Amino acid sequence: MTKSKKPGESEPVVIKKYANRRLYNTETSSYITLDLLSQMTREGREFVVVDAKSGEDITHNVLTQIIMEEEQRGKNMLPVNFLRQLISMYGDSMQSMVPQYLEASMDAFRKNQLQFQEAMQGAFGGGPLAEIAKRNMQMFEAATSAFKGSAGANPFMASVEGAKEAAKDDEIADLKAQLAALNAKIDKLN
Repeated sequence: MTKSKKPGESEPVVIKKYANRRLYNTETSSYITLDLLSQMTREGREFVVVDAKSGEDITHNVLTQIIMEEEQRGKNMLPVNFLRQLISMYGDSMQSMVPQYLEASMDAFRKNQLQFQEAMQGAFGGGPLAEIAKRNMQMFEAATSAFKGSAGANPFMASVEGAKEAAKDDEIADLKAQLAALNAKIDKLN
C-alpha cells in the first residue's frame, strides 16, 4: 500500500492497531475510529496501519474492513456480480494481474471523472446555462421581494406587465439557440 514519496509530500501517518481493536494515531497522539480513517482516505491523506504488537503492516485488512462497513450501511458500490467475479479470480493463474488491472482502471476512472467535472464547469461557467441561471435568479429575487408585502408597486408584476409579446418571442428564440449551443458542446465532449 505504500507508495514512493514525491517531493513536498509528507510521510504517511502511522496508525497503530491494538489487540483490543483500538486504533491509535501517532501523529495526533489520540485514538481514532474507522470512520476517521475513511475520512482521511477521502481527503487523500496517506496512512499506514500497523499491528501494535508485531509491527506488521495491516493497512490492506483495515481498508477492506472500511469497505465492508460502508457496504453494510447500505452504501453499496460493489455489485454482486463484480464481487462474484473477484472471488472467482482468487487462486486463478491471472490472480497476480488483477490488482494492477483494478488499480489502473480506478486511476483511469478518476481521471475521466476529473475531466468531466472540468468540462461541466467550463460549460456552466460562462455559457448559455450560466445566463439562464442568472435570469432565473433575477426572477426569483423579484418574486421574493414581491411576496415581502412592500407597500409600493410590486416590482415583479410591474416587470411582467411591462414586457411585450415580441420581447418574449425574442427571448425564447435566444434561449433555444443557447440550448442548441450547449447540446453541441456536450456532443463534442462525448
